[in-house]
Amino acid sequence: MLSMEKIRKSFSGVRVLDNVHFVLKPGEVHVLAGENGAGKTTLMRILAGVYSDYEGKIWINGKNVRFKSPLEASSYGVSFIHQEMSLINSMTVADNIFLGREKAWAGIWMDYHSQHKKAKALLEQFNIDINLSKPVEECPLSVRQMIEIAKALVYEARIIIMDEPTSSLTDIEVQRLFEIIMDLKSKGCGIIYISHRLDEIYQIAERISVLRDGKYIGTSTPEDLPPGELIRWMVGREISQQFPERLSHPGKELLKVRSFYLPDPTGSKRWAVEDVSLTLSKGEILGIAGLQGSGKSELLHGLFGSYGKIAKGKVFLDGQPYTIRSPIYSIECGLALLTNDRKGTGLILAMDITRNISLASLKDFSQGGWMLAHKEEAAATEQVKSFDIKSRSLHQEVNTLSGGNQQKVVLAKWIGTQPRVLFLNEPTLGVDVGAKYDIYNLMNQWTAQGIAVILITSELPELLAMSDRIIVMHRGKITAEFPRKQANQEKIIKAAMGKRVTI
Repeated sequence: MLSMEKIRKSFSGVRVLDNVHFVLKPGEVHVLAGENGAGKTTLMRILAGVYSDYEGKIWINGKNVRFKSPLEASSYGVSFIHQEMSLINSMTVADNIFLGREKAWAGIWMDYHSQHKKAKALLEQFNIDINLSKPVEECPLSVRQMIEIAKALVYEARIIIMDEPTSSLTDIEVQRLFEIIMDLKSKGCGIIYISHRLDEIYQIAERISVLRDGKYIGTSTPEDLPPGELIRWMVGREISQQFPERLSHPGKELLKVRSFYLPDPTGSKRWAVEDVSLTLSKGEILGIAGLQGSGKSELLHGLFGSYGKIAKGKVFLDGQPYTIRSPIYSIECGLALLTNDRKGTGLILAMDITRNISLASLKDFSQGGWMLAHKEEAAATEQVKSFDIKSRSLHQEVNTLSGGNQQKVVLAKWIGTQPRVLFLNEPTLGVDVGAKYDIYNLMNQWTAQGIAVILITSELPELLAMSDRIIVMHRGKITAEFPRKQANQEKIIKAAMGKRVTI
């Protein structure tokens, strides 16, 4: 149903795709794999009509096409679920789902009743029951991800591109998405699936194609391409293990939280975090597990001051009482928070790499109210090298970087503040397997230097491999705590569902 032949694309004279081929069959899930910056998303943006200035040919159902816009691509049955969500926060859930495809009587009067009925049916496929008239910005990140998927499904597309669709979803939501994909396959739809999660790739793929540095490496079935060989195709080198050895050397207690309460930031009459107590030592990684709505992200935001002074409870930093005030105050005291929404709260997309990296530590690069550009660029150069950020220059806008390289820029920004306590909410979100390994090594380096880390990740193998201790939350409360050696996926999932677990 789809053939892309000899596709070439350049930006500012830099070749990002070079003679790339891709074929999709009806009723197939074809995984497109590769490192961050390999050209996967660029290739799909060409198919979806985002870029029209490219070399090569595209055939859909035997017809040669060259789309000039996403709207034209959608008229041919091509729908793109972007990694970076394209929702309009101030608009309602229903209006976002039908944006560009509004239902109207006689092409004039909006048919809101039909839109709500269809939107409700689509979201029910994901077991989501929400007020369709409320703004999208009031929805949790995982729900927004489901709305993005529903938005693509309403087009009744035949070729559906999914770029990291599970990055913000829980395991239960992922399995529901896979059930919907199986249903779409049975109807003859072709699915192009981009993911860095090896378990997902081998669970869902009929075929796998790999790009590296903008070049086509090959296509194979999962049976003929074991994980080790797939990684070698992707990164061009052997990676013998998924996680580095975690050597834990916790020092003295650095952060202590006692009876911490946080009202629900959305305004509902309940506690988002209720009676939570925890400790964190220098050089330690404390993992926090929990399902959507468990309060784990709200806990980090509450401690960091994202909601101001609304939290209640006692917090001690390095043995001294700590008063939660604001993010600025927290940064000054040595706290840093990597959020799970780099596009919304992690980066200023229109600014370049240098300015984003220095954003949280501007005082270090100013004197008498004037910015010291040479000092700022020197620090950015060092961070780009340390994090292996792939870019054309330090002055490249971050919205032109791949998702994984954007994630590295956010990490570099927070490490630039020289934190004592580092809150990491999904630090490897949208990052390829090679870059993940590099970030794990950096986490080991940071803790070896005495930095204390609280880690939230939706990938349980990552949580188990990198955490020294794990606490589990359910509806705002801690339901279990496990030492590293006694934790496993079964216990964590059970505790996350609010069930009693024997340690």
